[in-house]
Amino acid sequence: MNKAWHTRNQKDIIKELNSSETGLTAQEAKQRLEKDGPNKLSEGKKRTLLGIFFAQFGDLMIWVLIGAAIVSAVAPLLEGGHPEFTDAAIILVVVLLNAVLGTIQESKAEAALDALKQMAAPGAKVLRGGNLLKIPASELVVGDIISLEAGDSVPADIRIIESASLKIEESALTGESVPVDKSSVTIGDEKAPLGDRLCMGFLGTSVTYGRATAIVVETGMNTQMGAIASHLASTEKETTPLQKKLNQISNIISIGVLGIAVLVFALIMLSKTEKVNDAFMTSVALAVAAIPEGMVAVVTIVLAMGMRRMAGRGAIIRRLPAVETLGSTQVICSDKTGTLTQNKMTVVKLWTERSTPSEKGVGDNVDPLFFEAMFHCNDSRLDDSNNPIGDPTETAFITHLLTTNLRKAEDIRNRTRAGEIPFDSERKLSTVAIKHNGAMRIFVKGAPDVLLSRCKMSAGLQVEAEKQNEEMAKKALRVLAYGYKDVEKADFNNAYEVENGLTFIGLAGMIDPARPEAKAAIAVCRKAGIVPVMITGDHKITAVAIATDLGILSANDSRRAITGAELELMSEADLDRDVEHIGVYARVAPEHKSRIVAAWQRKGKIVSMTGDGVNDAPALKSADIGVGMGITGTDVSKGASDMVLTDDNFATIVTAVGEGRRIFDNIHKTVRFLLSSNAGEVLAILITTLLGWKLLLPVHILWINLVTDTFPALALGVEPAEKDIMERKPRDQKTPFFTGREWGRVVLTGAAEATLAIIAFIIGGGTENQSVAMTMAFLTLALSQLFAAVGFQSERHSAFSMRFKEHKPLWLAFFGSALLQLVVILVPPIRDLFELSMLDWLQWVQVVALCLLMLLFIEGQKLVARIINK
Repeated sequence: MNKAWHTRNQKDIIKELNSSETGLTAQEAKQRLEKDGPNKLSEGKKRTLLGIFFAQFGDLMIWVLIGAAIVSAVAPLLEGGHPEFTDAAIILVVVLLNAVLGTIQESKAEAALDALKQMAAPGAKVLRGGNLLKIPASELVVGDIISLEAGDSVPADIRIIESASLKIEESALTGESVPVDKSSVTIGDEKAPLGDRLCMGFLGTSVTYGRATAIVVETGMNTQMGAIASHLASTEKETTPLQKKLNQISNIISIGVLGIAVLVFALIMLSKTEKVNDAFMTSVALAVAAIPEGMVAVVTIVLAMGMRRMAGRGAIIRRLPAVETLGSTQVICSDKTGTLTQNKMTVVKLWTERSTPSEKGVGDNVDPLFFEAMFHCNDSRLDDSNNPIGDPTETAFITHLLTTNLRKAEDIRNRTRAGEIPFDSERKLSTVAIKHNGAMRIFVKGAPDVLLSRCKMSAGLQVEAEKQNEEMAKKALRVLAYGYKDVEKADFNNAYEVENGLTFIGLAGMIDPARPEAKAAIAVCRKAGIVPVMITGDHKITAVAIATDLGILSANDSRRAITGAELELMSEADLDRDVEHIGVYARVAPEHKSRIVAAWQRKGKIVSMTGDGVNDAPALKSADIGVGMGITGTDVSKGASDMVLTDDNFATIVTAVGEGRRIFDNIHKTVRFLLSSNAGEVLAILITTLLGWKLLLPVHILWINLVTDTFPALALGVEPAEKDIMERKPRDQKTPFFTGREWGRVVLTGAAEATLAIIAFIIGGGTENQSVAMTMAFLTLALSQLFAAVGFQSERHSAFSMRFKEHKPLWLAFFGSALLQLVVILVPPIRDLFELSMLDWLQWVQVVALCLLMLLFIEGQKLVARIINK
């Protein structure tokens, strides 16, 4: 790693690394990858399945259970009896089952997150056998020849071979915030600091300007970034705000429950109805059953499964908190091109001074110089099937030249340049130079208003060009202007000089049709209380036409469109006053996005912002949900995003918002179910203890906790979205996870479960017929929680209206858990182990009737809530 690559000539390095200007062969690259390993930084020691299993025993309650098992086994010795292993065995089986289930759940969650990391991993453009390929950056090897351009992350440590106006931002490595000008010139000082190695690029930095060809000299942990990473032994697990809130709730409940357990122990001892050992076991079982120690784990699994589901639908979530925030999104600020439109630009009109506009873009009087400029001032390439690849605007011109037979594929492959100045959003121009008659011809392409100001032309032509530009824009066409000049030589480091004094060539009008699904998605946004905002670099007239077609602007609201120039003139106070009345921002620069985000956030709104360029990164970071483009987006914009769209589609954002709402709903249902169930168990034991009754044995409480806390809770976590989920207003993030009314419903539901269990105990004969009464109470408490889970499948709509086939996991959990309860009663050896009795048919009917009352009670709660909220 410490080789002074910057002091050696690039040709010598290519030779030393056994590479060539056409890159490595696929076979050689494969061999090097096998020898050196993948090009990625060490992530620290990964947990094994066995490690995850043993981690399940890190919870305090597990050790309380193990201690209780030991006490239950040896306590009889203190009273002169023999060791009793039955209760101990059952407790240890419960502990083991809990650990196995926890291991399965955690390993699945980690696998899902690992898969998402792979999907979001950066790529690299590499020459293999002369062909330019895009591969995962992890597959790069020493000796690979790579291509870099503005927006790319540097995928390894590299030595620059050729460059054009290259600038790299290296603050992650050097702390220098200003991008560094790079070139291929060798640096003589072997001990030059990293920031002065101007012919080098380093892993983890990003290209902000220009382009380059380079050779990979170090990969993975051998890079400069790898040297830093080697000092880090582990990575921290991300905890979301929601998980932190639930941890706090869990801790508060745990303290309260432990207090109740101590109270129950004291009451049993004062009543003198049980031995010390039995009283201790009952208190421990109650505490373990009531403390929601699995709540945060279940929520983590639900979040991970939701992320995986989103990835399958085109939205890769890069940060776990984004899942929560998505459901609260109130404003979606979206780029137009490729996100709201099809990203398939088509040339439909050309205009020059000598021609008349042609709907097909071809006319006999079009200046041939126009097609020459269109051909040369273009970065698009052809793939192996001769399909243009690159920026959609530029591929439209190449497609036009190919389909009209103005150029052939081999012409495009054989293009050469004498110089260039890449496009950037501040200049709004791109420039190339070709050799022409022993001198140089410069072609410039860009925004008409900018390019026309750089041209030498008559006032009449200026007026006519502006008129044609406006007419095209009124038809929602994207218009680009072309100009040229012939010079002896040019300084391509001085863009202003090169791009001034041009001769005007003409205007090209293109259209990028709106996505049909985007129009429907915007209608969904309106219903969901989400404000859609369009941000584009296009002409204002074009932007308004597209926005009106999509439904972002309409005659029914007061929103309007403004330009970036108008935005520049607005103070922060002006923008804060008007931001809710602006639906379209046209002709804006990327830095304007951050102002728009900040203005909405000052209004207390949760804002989503899309972006694909290097300069979009600040806005993506400042937005509550930064959305990067997976197809057209740069590595820098993806790295700054919370979510990456694999299809660059606005409708996918709306789908992801709906999915975020579904996940939050399901987590809310799950937590409410768990807390209600635990409340039911605590209240039932506390009340009957006060009455001097023995409602359940410790093993019964542990069993109910195991069966009802696991499968139904996970099933509720994967429930489908409710039919009106995108017809509600976004949830205010200031609203607590549980409002006072919702806490009341948790307590009421728990009280209802406890009441039904006590009624079952009384119907079964109470203390006069202890075994049967206990059996009925045991079944009623367990099964009523399963019926409650069915009621919790929706917090608004009746369970009697749901379709069976749409809730398969819930029904599987319901019948599976019920079957486990029945096995305890119906299998004699297990029944005897649990000290229960067989029930007659009437008693079974009574238990089922009581459990149905639980479902009716929850449905009654929902009915009352619907009436109140009308």
